[in-house]
Amino acid sequence: MIEKDMAFVLIDLRLAGEAAKGFIPGSVSVPGKDLAGAKAKFPADLSAPIILYGSGAEDGFKTVRGWGYKETTVLRGGLEGWTQAGGQLKTGNLETVISYVPKPRPGEISIEEFKALAEKGAADKIILDVRDPDEVANGRIRGAINIPAGKLTERAAELPKDKEIITHCTTGIRAEMAYDDLKELGFKVRFLNAVIQIDKDGKYEITKK
Repeated sequence: MIEKDMAFVLIDLRLAGEAAKGFIPGSVSVPGKDLAGAKAKFPADLSAPIILYGSGAEDGFKTVRGWGYKETTVLRGGLEGWTQAGGQLKTGNLETVISYVPKPRPGEISIEEFKALAEKGAADKIILDVRDPDEVANGRIRGAINIPAGKLTERAAELPKDKEIITHCTTGIRAEMAYDDLKELGFKVRFLNAVIQIDKDGKYEITKK
């Protein structure tokens, strides 16, 4: 996400004094003991990716996810995993104010074009739903193919290279990651950067972020 200049919020849950000795660049300090009362600091956009690390990250995940941020995750391996992967650390005082500004992304398909494709289909395009199976079980767009974003690289051979692939998820975050993966593999691809809700009958509602 850093390399692709994607907008996200990175939260260091350690006490400020400990965090100042070495933190991931771009982190915002919200000590775990203060997290429950810090909801007002977080973005109004519930689709914002929130990444947590530090002591109590699992509990922090439950708290933030409970506020409605569906793209909340815990950094695998935490700070140690980051440094082992070659990530650099900064020292000094961390930011304490969260700033989240979504950025227009290359490869986006317009909501209007996506709706037309979902309603009428197109011989040269397919819709790829990259949500997890439990999400898809609650409803999917008629005719869409489902391959979870985390399985996409290993299952890419299931997709045709003679058609344009349009990816979507719930908020656009995983759809963009799928777009990046498929583009690197040589597919013609775009993604829906919007919030979409789908019911059991395949009816959907799309909201611009």
